[in-house]
Amino acid sequence: MLDADFFRRWMAATAASVDREAERLTALDSPIGDADHGSNLQRGFTAVTAALEKEAPDTPGAILTLAGRQLISTVGGASGPLYGTLLRRTGKALGDAAEVDRAQLADALRAGVDAVMTLGGAAPGDKTMIDALVPGVDALSDSFGAARNAAEQGALATTPLQARKGRASYLGERSIGHQDPGATSSALLIAGLAEAADE
Repeated sequence: MLDADFFRRWMAATAASVDREAERLTALDSPIGDADHGSNLQRGFTAVTAALEKEAPDTPGAILTLAGRQLISTVGGASGPLYGTLLRRTGKALGDAAEVDRAQLADALRAGVDAVMTLGGAAPGDKTMIDALVPGVDALSDSFGAARNAAEQGALATTPLQARKGRASYLGERSIGHQDPGATSSALLIAGLAEAADE
């Protein structure tokens, strides 16, 4: 079973990998976005870490809801509302349970991903974070490792796509050949789950 400690480890692992990968995320964002994806997310997850240390919520749902709120208030651009919605909606779906199992987490994450698709209007194949999140969440029913691999493959698979949503869509065909930064950071979020499970 996954308790509040697991979810704290998940957020900490994600914050650490965003920290490590911030420059790469910004480099990916440079040709097709505002060249600020890495620094924006870094600021957001630093705020998440600080808030969780200060408040220490004691249920999985409360941890994700707090994390989502922090991302919405500290991350600029579209990433803040999209990531914030993902975590808040997932947290809401988990409710007040003290522990959840992997299947419950997968269902809750699916609700979070659906909320992101509604908010951003994106579907799989549009070259957005959805391209990593959907396969990652689908594979979560197998294992945390399978989820990580599927999300990473989904992010890589955005490279040959033409962006149909988000800032990159303004570039039309020039968006082809670039890996989507949002899908890449979403893969880091899913990888954080596997890391938390390994600890």
